[in-house]
Amino acid sequence: MEEKMQMELLTVREVARRLRVDDTTVRRWIKSGVLEAVTLPHRGKREAYRIKASTLNKLLNL
Repeated sequence: MEEKMQMELLTVREVARRLRVDDTTVRRWIKSGVLEAVTLPHRGKREAYRIKASTLNKLLNL
């Protein structure tokens, strides 16, 4: 189960819902370095990010 959690990638919206904050807040945390994320190729105005479930769990356990 630990391996599955390390490989699971969450969207900004999924992380925001779990933390009960706005998507913009999650994006701000990513840009400021508070939350580690993978940047995906994109064509729109916003950066596309994915956050590892294990990273989110570390943040919640602080």
